[in-house]
Amino acid sequence: MNPAILSALAEPNRLGIVELLAREPLTVGEIAARLQIRQPQASKHLRVLTDAGVVEVEAVANRRICRLRPEPFRELDDWLGTYRTLWQDRFDQLDEYLQHLQQQPSDPQPTTPPEEQP
Repeated sequence: MNPAILSALAEPNRLGIVELLAREPLTVGEIAARLQIRQPQASKHLRVLTDAGVVEVEAVANRRICRLRPEPFRELDDWLGTYRTLWQDRFDQLDEYLQHLQQQPSDPQPTTPPEEQP
């Protein structure tokens, strides 16, 4: 797993950019407007995302069209797969334990609390 990807996604504005670009490619100006940040700030965040390999920027005339690259997200998904397996195993064990508890015959409990019994 490339730590630059996680580092790039850790900042809230950059994560917001990724969420916007997941829907559609956008220009730098559109990103800035939707996130309500200035265009130089958007450009700075896009540079970090581009350096991490998360975003690619295509020059079309005088506009810069930004879009997500799928490869870093596949890498992230593969890395997270290890942890999904870990949690799935734990959930399976919990499920087995709960089923075991449900199959146990219930012992009759005294209706009077123990401190009140003779």
